[in-house]
Order: sequence, then C-alpha cells, then structure tokens
Amino acid sequence: MKKFCRSMALLLPMLALLLTSVPALTAYAADSQTEKTLVLGTSAEYAPYEFHKTINGRDQIVGFDIDIAGEIAKDIGAKLVIEDMSFDALLPALQSGRVDLVISGMTPTDERRQSIDFSDNYYQSKQVLMVRAEDKDRFNTMDTLEGEEIGAQKGSVQEEIARSIPGAVITSLDRIPDLVLQLQTKRVNAVILEDTVAIGYLQDSALALAAATPDDAPVQAAIGIRKGNKELLAQVNATIARLQSENRIAEMVEHASQLSIDKPKSSGNIFATFWEYRNYYALGLGYTLLLSALGVLFGFIIGLIISLVRMSGVRAISWLGTTYVEILRGTPMLVQLMIIHYGMALTLGINFTPLQSGIITLSLNSSAYLAEIFRAGIQGVDRGQMEAARSLGMSRTLAMRHIILPQAFKAVLPAIGNEFITIIKESSIISVIGMADIMYQAGIVKNITYKGLSPFIIAAAIYFVLTFTLSKLLGAWERRMGASDHR
Repeated sequence: MKKFCRSMALLLPMLALLLTSVPALTAYAADSQTEKTLVLGTSAEYAPYEFHKTINGRDQIVGFDIDIAGEIAKDIGAKLVIEDMSFDALLPALQSGRVDLVISGMTPTDERRQSIDFSDNYYQSKQVLMVRAEDKDRFNTMDTLEGEEIGAQKGSVQEEIARSIPGAVITSLDRIPDLVLQLQTKRVNAVILEDTVAIGYLQDSALALAAATPDDAPVQAAIGIRKGNKELLAQVNATIARLQSENRIAEMVEHASQLSIDKPKSSGNIFATFWEYRNYYALGLGYTLLLSALGVLFGFIIGLIISLVRMSGVRAISWLGTTYVEILRGTPMLVQLMIIHYGMALTLGINFTPLQSGIITLSLNSSAYLAEIFRAGIQGVDRGQMEAARSLGMSRTLAMRHIILPQAFKAVLPAIGNEFITIIKESSIISVIGMADIMYQAGIVKNITYKGLSPFIIAAAIYFVLTFTLSKLLGAWERRMGASDHR
C-alpha cells in the first residue's frame, strides 16, 4: 500500500503538469506559424475534385479543387493549409471560423446561400446514375427508379435529387467510396453522383452508368466563403476569372482526372496491403495512442475529483457533480464532440484543434464513468476504516489519502481497466472531425486502393493488439497489487 500511495503522489503532479502543457503541445504549429495562411476545408474523397494520392511515397491531397485553392493562396500571398473532414462538417467548420473557405465540388444552392456566401461558379457538370453492370439496361428512364434503393452523399445536391424520386429508399453517407461499397454489396441498386466523379470508379468492370439521367440541367460548383468576408470573396472571384481566361481550369480537370484514373496496382493480399501502407497506419497509431493516453489521464483526474464532489455532503456541490455525471453519461459522445469542436467556436469563438477537441471529449466522457467507478469503490470500503483512522488522530483528508483511496483503487482496478480499453476503441469517433487516427488512415487507404474491407480489417487488428496488450498489462498489475492479500 505504501508503494501504491507513493506512486499516486508522484503521478498526480505529473498529470497536472501534462494538463498545463497539452494546449501548448497541441497548438505549437499555430503559434510558430508567423506567415500568412489560407485554411481550406475539403472532403478529400471526391475524385477528381479532391482525393488522397500517394506521390513519391508520401500521402498528398490532390485534385483540381486543390489546384484552384493553391492559385488563390498564391494570388493573396498566403500558404495553403488543407483541413480534410467529412462533407457535412464543411459548413459548420466554415461558419465557426475553423477554415477560411470551402472547396469541395459544392453546389451553391439557395439553402446554402442562407448560411454562407459563394464565389462565381468555376465548373459545371451533370448528374449520372451509377449501377451494377448487370443492371445497366434495367434503369433506362427516371420512372424505373421509383421505389428503388438509391445511395447519395449526405448533405449534397444528389441527396436532394434522390428525395425527389417517388418511393425511393435513400441511403445517405458521408463518403463516396462508402456509397460505391453499398452498391457493390447490393445494399443499394443505384448511386447518384457527378459524371466527373464517376470516371474513377468505372474502371471496375462490375460497375456501369445507367441510361437514366437524374438531372438534365448542368450543376455548378462554387467556392464557399464565410458570410461578410467581402475582401476574400473578391480575391477568390478575381483568381477564378484569371484561371478561366487562361483556360487553366480545364487543364486542371484533365490532369486531376488522369491522376484519379491512375490507380495503384496493389496485391489482393491483406498482409501486402498492410505492409505497403504501413506508414499510414503507423501515423494513425501514434495519434490514437496520444488521444487515448491523455484522455485516460485527464479522465482519471477529473473523475476522481467529481466522485469526491458527489460525496462531499454539501447538497449544492453534490448536485453539481451528479448533474455533470448524468449529462455526460446520458448523451452520445459524438454529440459532445460536435459541441466542443464546432459549438464552442460558434458561440464562444474558441477554436480547438482536432487533437485538443478529441482529448477534451474523451476526458470528459470518460470522467463521468470513472467518477461512478471511484464512488462505488470508496463507498465499498468499510466505514470502520475511516472511524479507526479518525480515532488515531488523522484528519479526514489524510485518512482518505492514506487509508480509503488505496483500498478503493485496488477494489475497482478491473473496472478502471475496462474503461481504459473502452477509451481506446471509442477514440475512433474523433476521426469524423479530421483527426488522423487509425480509422481516419484506414479510410484514406480505402480511398487510395478502392478496397472496401481489408483496410478496416487491418485497423481492427491494430485495435485488438492494443486492447489485448493493455488488458494483459492491467491483469499483471492487478495480480501484483493483490499479492499482499495472500500473505
């Protein structure tokens, strides 16, 4: 017990030091960046607009949207910074000031114009219907789509078109590769997307374009800019006008289309896929470990404090602790993440990085569960222990530190270990805001290789190794702490 208490006495100051240093650690890039930057928000799975590509052994986000953004940054004398996120997160990111502009093949609809401003149109395309090859002749008119299962990107114009089809059963997902996978596995019978985007997928002999055309009118693409930013809007329009006069956009589209068609030749062996893209998974593993470790540490501290607050005996303070626990346990972690990452920026102007938002969300969510675990452990210690300590002249605080808490921690160690393992797995949620963890990297590998399953099997194997190793380490620690019980 004495060794345990000494370890805790050393650990808590170290955690406090980490708590004060993390904001500086996670924001070091922003603080050290003195040059002017232009932050671009995009959803890099929409080839040839924007997509991930391995070039010279490095993962890069390329596409003609990225080329246009590079020209805009050059014209205003700024460095282009790319933030990759899901398509439906682009507008909140722009409104909250996390990004300066959005370029993602976005159509300037009337509904979107109510929230953001749009530049002049820079490209137009038409909508097509992609189906399995055997169904190519089945869907020859729009009437044949009635009552069918149709896929479309969430929050897109294609989703609106799908909703206009009578009786259609719509599957809306964030990413186009996921929709194509739905089509290949016969969960939907057709996917609505732009003809430019369909090019990259039509090399698969199992896929084809249907004769039915969802939308006869060409669809325009424009650049989204935060409301009221007239100066940036004028600069963007000037760059678009210059590129169009020089016929540069058409050249960019042709180059990006060729890049998207040029798919890597990869072995069907899952082990070969892992080895080929090991650098992606290694980067994701690093971020996952950092997220989980800091989430565990800060959740441990906050949870212990909340449990003591709930047991303070002061009704008002105890009520606050109870409210904290019930709210965090009663709401989904994804909602908490959105509130911290986007809500704080919209309401209070506090812009956390994806890493900071992930650490805060994991810490707060975990602390609510750990608080209840600690409370159960403390209440499980016989009351006579506290009475005996007080009768020996120890203060309540001293007795709690040296007598009650060591016994409580020992009793609830298995439950704490289970919570730590849960945090590692739930850290995958942070990928939705662009955190480059294991799941995010698996999505990139899927987009590059056009393999729908093996990248995620690799990710699952990595998570299993992490959680299995942690459970064995915790088991060894538990046995060591319990050795004194058999003396």
